[in-house]
Parts: sequence; C-alpha cells; structure tokens
Amino acid sequence: MGKLFAFIGSTIGGYIGWYIGAPVGFTTAFIVSMVGTGIGMYYGRVVAKNYIQ
Repeated sequence: MGKLFAFIGSTIGGYIGWYIGAPVGFTTAFIVSMVGTGIGMYYGRVVAKNYIQ
C-alpha cells in the first residue's frame, strides 16, 4: 500500500510543481516538478504508514 500512496503522491506533487514552475520556463518547471515529486513521495509514504495499518 505504501508504494501505491507514494506513486499517487508523486504524481500529484509533480503536477503541482509543474504548474507552479511553468510560468517561469520549461527548465524551472522541470526542476520544481522534481522537487514536488520527491515531496509527494515522502508524504504519500507518511500517509500510508500513519493511516493504513
């Protein structure tokens, strides 16, 4: 279950990061998207660990 939530979190985080960085430029959108992906993976795993037993 943790991997599923990490995947969902990374997808959402990457999309949010791309949305934030896209007005600046492609490279900025890519970098912010990667940061968002990492944050989403982390919080996806935290949610799975804390709420799914």
